[in-house]
Amino acid sequence: MKAIMIIYNQAHTEKIEYMLDKLGIKGFTLWENVQGTGTNTGVPHLGTHAWPEINKSVLTIVEDNLVDKVLDTVKKIDAINEEVGIRAFVWDVLKTV
Repeated sequence: MKAIMIIYNQAHTEKIEYMLDKLGIKGFTLWENVQGTGTNTGVPHLGTHAWPEINKSVLTIVEDNLVDKVLDTVKKIDAINEEVGIRAFVWDVLKTV
């Protein structure tokens, strides 16, 4: 199993919800009002007057065979408008209770 964290501009909310539904991913944790700045080209998303945009973050644990499907979808979303911002991170889930 793998953990996938997707951090995205809230403008992508409907696309992320659609992706989770289409891939049959039912379990996830969502954080709203996530603040931050991209590593290389990202502008701050701080929810302030100067930097009004804000992010969301979703964490899901999936079987290995879904990882590439999720990452491919995230890549397609990002390619439509790279300025809006979306990133995905994957790591191994060694144990769960």
